[in-house]
Amino acid sequence: MRTYFIYLIEDEVADYFYGREIKFYELFAAKCKVQGELQEIIKKQIQFITKPLPYLELHHHLSSSVQKREMKIKGKTYYIGAPKADKRAELLIGKRCLELHALGDFESESVFFEVLRKFDGRFLAVDIENNRYGWIKAVKERKFV
Repeated sequence: MRTYFIYLIEDEVADYFYGREIKFYELFAAKCKVQGELQEIIKKQIQFITKPLPYLELHHHLSSSVQKREMKIKGKTYYIGAPKADKRAELLIGKRCLELHALGDFESESVFFEVLRKFDGRFLAVDIENNRYGWIKAVKERKFV
């Protein structure tokens, strides 16, 4: 099973760190590995660079965008696929982080990624177990003349 932690990054921070996403990955991975005072410092850093998730807007966007697919909603959790199916994904909405669990091919998780991409381009997905990370939608670099 693949697990992604998806964060909505502050605009200025996303612009500044475009092309250096590994720094985000290192920060989020460190949060899972360290203990004590250092973990509290990292949590504060993450809180500073991320935005709170607008739950109602996100819920409306998810439910209207995925109408054609079989999606079940239970509280703040969204499911695609049957609970014991070979291909399934579930998206949990937290205060500052989305958690996406996917099993099988990439189709079920890509449905959620596509919906999130249309909602806001500043989402960063991090898969700590498989050392993968990246923007849901590529952040455009500003070109100054």
